[in-house]
Amino acid sequence: ALMNEVADNGCGAITTFSGTTRDHFEGREVVRLEYEAYEPMALKELQRICQEVLDGICGDTVRRVACAHRLGVVPLGQASVIIAVASEHRAEGFEACRYIIDTLKAKVPIWKKEIYADGSTWKANKEWNPDGS
Repeated sequence: ALMNEVADNGCGAITTFSGTTRDHFEGREVVRLEYEAYEPMALKELQRICQEVLDGICGDTVRRVACAHRLGVVPLGQASVIIAVASEHRAEGFEACRYIIDTLKAKVPIWKKEIYADGSTWKANKEWNPDGS
């Protein structure tokens, strides 16, 4: 669905990123992930990040961007976040996907709880930096 949102006949690339729930982390068996967010702020921040890309932070050939992040339970193998970027050339599309996911993890108020076979823990993104410094 996101690929359809970004489709543009002037673009030679639609680049995507999908972040999925894996079955392990640091030697522990992961059962599922659970996400919570302060939704009004999270949506505003996601829109700001996408607009930065459209404004040229990753090159001037990016024409369309879409990003969605799930909340609630995300079972093994399913996507938590999906990003799609339409650009005239692939390099800018790959750069934009990386910029969006890295900046999302650093700035967007979405919290992840990892549920392990032997317990659970809230996990901060190593990239988290809410004040932008």
